[in-house]
Amino acid sequence: MAELTAIDEELLAQIADLHGMPRGAFNIRKDGQLVERSSSANIDIEAFTDKQGIKITVAPGTKGETVHIPVIMTKAGITDVVYNDFHIGDGADVVIVAGCGIHNSGDEATEHDGIHSFWLGKGSRVRYVEKHYGEGEGTGERILNPTTNVYMDEDSFCEMEMTQLKGVSSTERETNCELAAGAKLILTEKLLTHGKQTAISNMDIRLKGEGSNVQVISRSVAQDDSYQVFNPLVVGEAACHGHVQCDAIIMGNAKVKAIPGIEAASEDAQLIHEAAIGKIAGDQIVKLMTLGMSEEEAEQEILNDFLS
Repeated sequence: MAELTAIDEELLAQIADLHGMPRGAFNIRKDGQLVERSSSANIDIEAFTDKQGIKITVAPGTKGETVHIPVIMTKAGITDVVYNDFHIGDGADVVIVAGCGIHNSGDEATEHDGIHSFWLGKGSRVRYVEKHYGEGEGTGERILNPTTNVYMDEDSFCEMEMTQLKGVSSTERETNCELAAGAKLILTEKLLTHGKQTAISNMDIRLKGEGSNVQVISRSVAQDDSYQVFNPLVVGEAACHGHVQCDAIIMGNAKVKAIPGIEAASEDAQLIHEAAIGKIAGDQIVKLMTLGMSEEEAEQEILNDFLS
């Protein structure tokens, strides 16, 4: 098992608000190796034998427990591919805290590709929080390419908050979801890019059951010469509701492309999409400057509020 350094601990604080080992069920991974793992009475975590990754099984009816599964990387020149499968029992109600932090001080790229798949049982509830963060004085890229697959049984509920804080050279996210009757999904992406960073987010969400519901919210800030693409597709295959909203702030020479798509395969599907891209309003900055802030402080306050 790997040991934690001061840099590791800072990364864990950034991506998972962890200070020391958590209680309950958790799995901490560093540079492709296990740091420490623990199961609880209701949540079992076991390693796959045929591939890198873990299977997390939450017993039916489990309430009020949190699972932490952060990944940290501190070596240049390695690519870590890991599979995490979550099986949530009927009627369970849990919080899952994931995320990846990369500290790259070298000249070669460091990459983490996490493939997370969720199977939510009938009437279950999951809140999933994932943060991505990059740092380090090296010239090597910090690459994160996550894939998220969600399969929701009848009357289940899932809230997913996926945030890219800063320092990630490039990311390409794939999100695929299927919702059965009465299932509800709230999916929020928050993204900050700067320098020459690139970020692409592709989504394919299928509302397959009657009364299924999805709300997709994207909030992003593109600074300097960075480039972003937001490409969600919501398909209504039954009497359902879907709403896609994209709001982006563009600064400097950055480019943002939003391609929200909706597709109805049922006459009872109700689907809406909207997108807005623009700069920070000058009157907002002036108002904050009258309260004693500098222009730079006012701008940062607006961005923090927008991404909060």
